[in-house]
Amino acid sequence: MLETFTPAAPANAEAPLIELDRACVVRGQVRVLHELSLRIDQGQHTAILGPNGCGKSSFIKLITRELYPLAQGDGRVPVKVLGQSRWQVDRLRTQLGIVSADLSGNLAGMPGLSVEEAVLTGFFASWVVPPHREVTDEMHERAREALAMVNALPLLPRSYAELSAGETRRVLIARALVNRPRALLLDEPSTGLDLVARQQMIDGLRELARQGITLVLVTHHIEEVIPEIERVVLLRGGRIQADGPRAEVLRSALLSDVFGGAIEVSELNGRLHAQVRPA
Repeated sequence: MLETFTPAAPANAEAPLIELDRACVVRGQVRVLHELSLRIDQGQHTAILGPNGCGKSSFIKLITRELYPLAQGDGRVPVKVLGQSRWQVDRLRTQLGIVSADLSGNLAGMPGLSVEEAVLTGFFASWVVPPHREVTDEMHERAREALAMVNALPLLPRSYAELSAGETRRVLIARALVNRPRALLLDEPSTGLDLVARQQMIDGLRELARQGITLVLVTHHIEEVIPEIERVVLLRGGRIQADGPRAEVLRSALLSDVFGGAIEVSELNGRLHAQVRPA
């Protein structure tokens, strides 16, 4: 990390970052989230952890409005972001930056897209820079600032499609940062990364947390739960199985129950490790 980051002024400094009130989501004929109630405050770094199929992806899509909760007949509002139940996508991006592998695939499919253009698309919540929209000098400067923050400025002249998995992840984080959001919502950010790239990403997340950006990390790797993340929510079958301080939640017995296998957790110099015990 090279630059000092100043997040945008919050839309509502007192409102929770994310608030779910018994939110239910159905995909096809399957209920994937079961009356999920969860409050994450601004400044509260949080990890959402669980095995494949536990509802993590549905949680992400619920926040980004790719999925909608079942309508409630009692007047409750099941989903709020920064105190609001209705958001324009471009407005949401200025407060909550989204980083997911789905974004990488969509951007890689855009012919001739450069790294700088990929980052600039973050201003427009699109996969390309719209031809009718002006890209200002300030936008170019903020794109370079964001790339510098994630040690990706040397990638500026390259094509996005030719980047490695680790390089694309850094560019995606830069894309989310151009709007100077209050928080980042990270969906399985280390997927496809080798050991070195994964550690670089983890180091980068620690720096962002220290600069005041709230991190909401959705993952099934406890190694990604950096020391700055003090709260962990465990999901299983679309329900919350545990929610509390990392030292209480990330224990061998509890994780073994949630993941359905004998898991041994250890910690060295603030870094967590998990391994499956032999049967």
